[in-house]
Amino acid sequence: MGFSGYYDEERMARAYGKELKVSPKHSNEICRRIRGMVVEDAVELLEDVILMKKSIPFKRYNKRVPHRKEGAAGRYPVKASKQILKVIEAALANATHREELGHPEPDEMRISTASAYKGRILPGWIQRAQGRATPFNEETTNVEIILEIMED
Repeated sequence: MGFSGYYDEERMARAYGKELKVSPKHSNEICRRIRGMVVEDAVELLEDVILMKKSIPFKRYNKRVPHRKEGAAGRYPVKASKQILKVIEAALANATHREELGHPEPDEMRISTASAYKGRILPGWIQRAQGRATPFNEETTNVEIILEIMED
């Protein structure tokens, strides 16, 4: 799988998290929330989600999801937030080390693309009574983050 969407070498930097062992649904909601945000604000939001201070609003996968202080139905997807935060930090490191971008700061960049989709399924089994077994597969998620320099 390749990178999707528009990508300009002079203004953008990207990172890709492949086959992360997190929920694709949680990752999708996190990416929807941080898309278009300034990198500094997105990192702060994800750190607050990890500490369970702020919630991620669930728009699509929200059946039986309670409302939170922020007013919308939401959850605290800690595991997925940690992994997406690592991908954002990798994209930021890629941006700060590139000569053609001019070593930008986190407050000068915004997340132009944040996408998450299902990765490969790792097969597993749960042992049951009388010598039987039930499939218990593990989902993986691919996450793509593209940062771009904001225009003044």
